[in-house]
Amino acid sequence: MTGADALPPLRSRLRALRTAAFGADPAGERMERIRRSPHFADGVFQNPVGAGTRTSASALELAKLYFRKEERLRRSPAGPVPLHATTLADLAQPPATGLRLTWMGHSSVLAEIDGRRVLFDPVWGQRCSPFAFAGPKRLHPVPVPLASLGPVDAVVISHDHYDHLDMPSIRALAGTGTVFAVPLGVGAHLEHWGVPADRLREFDWNETAKIAGLALTATPARHFCGRGLRNQQHTLWASWAVAGPEHRIYHSGDTGYFEGFGDIGAEHGPFDATMIQIGAYSDHWPDIHMTPEQGIRAHLDLQGGQPLGVMLPIHWGTFNLAFHPWAEPAERTMFAAHRAGVATAAPRPGEPFQPADRRR
Repeated sequence: MTGADALPPLRSRLRALRTAAFGADPAGERMERIRRSPHFADGVFQNPVGAGTRTSASALELAKLYFRKEERLRRSPAGPVPLHATTLADLAQPPATGLRLTWMGHSSVLAEIDGRRVLFDPVWGQRCSPFAFAGPKRLHPVPVPLASLGPVDAVVISHDHYDHLDMPSIRALAGTGTVFAVPLGVGAHLEHWGVPADRLREFDWNETAKIAGLALTATPARHFCGRGLRNQQHTLWASWAVAGPEHRIYHSGDTGYFEGFGDIGAEHGPFDATMIQIGAYSDHWPDIHMTPEQGIRAHLDLQGGQPLGVMLPIHWGTFNLAFHPWAEPAERTMFAAHRAGVATAAPRPGEPFQPADRRR
């Protein structure tokens, strides 16, 4: 076969891979359930409060900013991002307090809670993109191989954007026997990638199910969805509350600030730990991502005046998705937390910590 002869099959394989990464649209009974949701109106899922336009600039204006050389340099770490070197050895011993969190970078967190293991938004891929050759690339390696992480009882997905729902990671986990908890409609993507329907649990906001003895609840968030060019708002986005016999934790997914955090805390808290999005904010999209200061405010709202748990800042440090300097989200979070008297964790990727130790 000549080089010219090989081009059509190569193009076909690339097209198939790209189509797979886009996922699948909800259909049939899944789409009927979406239409019955009280949060679905006028053909799309609605935010708990208006989110305005997603950006205040055109795609061309944003692209010019994003690819400007001096902007790229300030958004990247000055050297290698330090990783925790003994993650697997540390995880081999159960947490003495019954609750341990391990931030793997961006929004991926392994939570060990009351003898169970929950993996939030696992992204082990090299790019958060439908393409292997383009799109935001990791700024640091994954702390541990996904195959070495060991069994997990539940994989929890916040929404279907590429930096939270990673096809290679889902395909790797599909054969492990774990249960997948996802917002309404997102199951269509996972089934398309080989996850059996009997291991899928799809949630509307404020729905709860027991998985491996843990109560998982999909709670509201202020964001949007979509993996393709059309972004039809036919898949839901969510934050998550997880309650075990002794501990409670919260994962924000992606969200703008809204008053509903207090309601979530009153219903499902107080939380021993919160995992809160504090990166990829911009004045160009103020309604769909929180600033660090808003993240601290959300953490306080979630506690409902109860003794404060520990906040783990997430959604920063791994991918260049906005225009702020690389370390700015963490720096602003630590400063705001100090002023508010909030206990925060600042682990390296792969460094396990027990929230009870941070409150002493």
